[in-house]
Amino acid sequence: MRHILVIGVVLLTVVSLLSCGGRHDVSGTGKDAQFRLPDTLRVGTLYSPTSYFIYREERMGYDYDLISRFVSDKGLYLDLAVATSLASMVEMLDSGIIDVIAYEVPITAEYKDRVLPCGIENITCQVLVQPKRADGSRIDDVTGLVGRDVYVEKDSKYQHRLENLNEELGGGIRIHPIDKDTLITEDLIAMVSEGSIPLTVVDSDIARLNKTYYRDLDITLDVSFQQRSAWGVSPEKPWLADSLDAWMSQEAPKRTQAMLLKRYFELSKNDVSPLNFRFSNGRISPYDNLFRHYAGEMDWDWRLIASQGFVESRFDTTVVSWAGARGIMQIMPGTARAYGLSAEDVANPEANIRTAVAIMKDLDKLLVKYVPDAEERKKFVVGAYNSGLAHVYDAIALARKYGKNPHVWDGNVEEAILMKSKPEYYNDEVCKYGYFRGRQTVVYVREVMDFYSRCKREVPL
Repeated sequence: MRHILVIGVVLLTVVSLLSCGGRHDVSGTGKDAQFRLPDTLRVGTLYSPTSYFIYREERMGYDYDLISRFVSDKGLYLDLAVATSLASMVEMLDSGIIDVIAYEVPITAEYKDRVLPCGIENITCQVLVQPKRADGSRIDDVTGLVGRDVYVEKDSKYQHRLENLNEELGGGIRIHPIDKDTLITEDLIAMVSEGSIPLTVVDSDIARLNKTYYRDLDITLDVSFQQRSAWGVSPEKPWLADSLDAWMSQEAPKRTQAMLLKRYFELSKNDVSPLNFRFSNGRISPYDNLFRHYAGEMDWDWRLIASQGFVESRFDTTVVSWAGARGIMQIMPGTARAYGLSAEDVANPEANIRTAVAIMKDLDKLLVKYVPDAEERKKFVVGAYNSGLAHVYDAIALARKYGKNPHVWDGNVEEAILMKSKPEYYNDEVCKYGYFRGRQTVVYVREVMDFYSRCKREVPL
């Protein structure tokens, strides 16, 4: 039961990187030196692919990790509030509900009197997303867009920028607005990689993040002016901005920031090799006996669990993902601790597989009341192992609300989990756990089940 509570609830409600502490001096000077940081720092952020999200039951995100390090270094408690929009978050700052916005607020006249910029300044612009070509050719100037087809979200800032650019160039750019209820920015980037569309335009930080999934893309051509942004505090608290600025100027936080930039914007999110595989002498892996042994604890076909091991790591015990997951079954650090698996043992094949089966057994129990059919539930369990149970719960709720079958994965709940990439859905009242890149889980379940089908043909039970 302890494990079930951890997977289902506890890991989602405990704020990470907290430590006890009293009141502390800030690093301000002069008349501001009298001010002190509060025991609890109230921080606002937004769900997004870069700032804050939940992945495999662990809180993550570039801005979240960085503000958590600040709070930890200062010996404070972190009280996190997730707003539904930038406008509502600025209202929270105005009313004193939060102390700091840990999200990139544009440094513009619109926010000048309401938000005092602080922390690391981020500079972005809109960029062209184009495929890398074998001959090295690329569009390297905006004039090269004339006569080209460019697909963007309908009524988005990208469409407006292209329309303005088209006027500046005297026409000729073939702009294709796509209804955002059907596709979002991440989908369009994937479609450029797949060759379904030739070009799209997105913000440079989103482009950098997605390039970690699609290494065959070029994102080097800027198509707009640069936009400055930073964290923010109330103009009435310049001493708090000074404290954040002073902390960020130190060497250790600078190293932390560099590490986080690499983690979120450079490290490949496709950590293992392509799905090429040859069965040898009726075997799937060197660990077949372990899969057979532990599969019996949850009455699953061992070949299905082995298929997960293949998709997770290609049976490489040394693999460490961008998120810190390790071993054959890619177990996250927090989950490993919750199941009593030490950092030293997490790469051990026997301990790793044993723990993975315990996780899936708990997931299966927690999903019984949502998906009564045992065979169908396997896809939900596999999906929850990849995304975290919270996002599958959200997808079930979204499927129910929007007329899909909440008891069926294919074409129903898998489509609902894709909806969690869109603000209008991850901010929906039935959606409790925010943004998630559902595409990765949909692909994961398909790859596991496809490989499992091959295993059933090639390897005896």
